Amino acid sequence: MSNLSNLSQRLLTAAVLVAAFLLALFQAPALAWSAFILLFLTAGAWEWAGLARWSMPWRLAYAAITGVLAVLVEAYGLASHELAYLPALLFWLLAAPLWLHRGWPAPRGAVAAAVGWLLLLPTYLALQLLREVGPWVLLAAVSLAIVADSAAYFAGRTLGRHKLAPAISPGKTWEGAAGGALGVLAFWLALPLPAGLNHPAFLFALCLLFVLSVLGDLFESWIKRQAGVKDSSQLLPGHGGILDRIDSQLAVLPAAALFWILLT
Repeated sequence: MSNLSNLSQRLLTAAVLVAAFLLALFQAPALAWSAFILLFLTAGAWEWAGLARWSMPWRLAYAAITGVLAVLVEAYGLASHELAYLPALLFWLLAAPLWLHRGWPAPRGAVAAAVGWLLLLPTYLALQLLREVGPWVLLAAVSLAIVADSAAYFAGRTLGRHKLAPAISPGKTWEGAAGGALGVLAFWLALPLPAGLNHPAFLFALCLLFVLSVLGDLFESWIKRQAGVKDSSQLLPGHGGILDRIDSQLAVLPAAALFWILLT
């Protein structure tokens, strides 16, 4: 009975989140969309400060400062500038793999604040840019990470034998990762893409986005393990916290925005 109750809770929360996101994505005016994603951004900042083991007053202050910074960087028009996303991409391609390989502890103090902003602010700007380009473009970028995670889960459950990163996330396997990659490829082929988006550079970008989705998931899992918690918070009944749901998106969306700027 308890498992059934938990499943119902997860499904209800997921349905509400998906409905709210799609309604805001396709129907909300620009100001309402900004407020919508700003709410999730500040909640994610509050959770990140918790993973850094800050006290509640400091967590609230960090969330508020993050919200103000998001408004400022958007007001300065940085959403359409590639330099707004390049540091985040370099972090995910260089620093995050090294962090996981070396087993570095979760950041503390000023380093935690800087890393949190490096993860959250470019994601906020990417949500703004890609939605402005077109709601379907943003939905495709968001869906890519979801497809990768879902395909990897089912492939891993069915075929998984060899652990991908047992010290970080014991449930993930190389077979699951391969299934996730195939799922993303099938998703890409199913999309009704304009002819200009089928050239090799976009295929390379797709492969890189898949790798980033895996890194985002593993990095948040490692930070939670270092903090000694299972979930980033309990804000979402049955799902944990905001960061638990957007860990892959933190890596994928800034890169997707950068690739869109450079390749279109």
